[in-house]
Amino acid sequence: MEIVRIEAGPRYSQAVRAGGLVFTIGQVAIGAPGADVATQTADIVARLDRLLEEAGSDKSRLVCATVYLAELHFYEAMNSVWDKWVQTGSTPARTCVQANLLSPDYAVEIAVVAAVR
Repeated sequence: MEIVRIEAGPRYSQAVRAGGLVFTIGQVAIGAPGADVATQTADIVARLDRLLEEAGSDKSRLVCATVYLAELHFYEAMNSVWDKWVQTGSTPARTCVQANLLSPDYAVEIAVVAAVR
């Protein structure tokens, strides 16, 4: 089985393609730290689009997603962006949990698994 690592670093890769699937690490709003939840979520899904494309997939092929929220009351604001991004009829299995994120500047983190085209 071929394994392709995308944006591989010394500790982790941003995404890995293996066995017909692509796995991303939890993405945070690198381009919008400290911004409101909707802005952070928009930054994250744009990053996911780019990583999925590079791995030979796209959001229509999502299998599952894990959403980490620094505060549960961010749920609706995150979903206001998520619901516009995810494709109707191609929604993944999704888990959403509250978690202590890497920095207080980050309100949302999202990791996905998608099938390769």
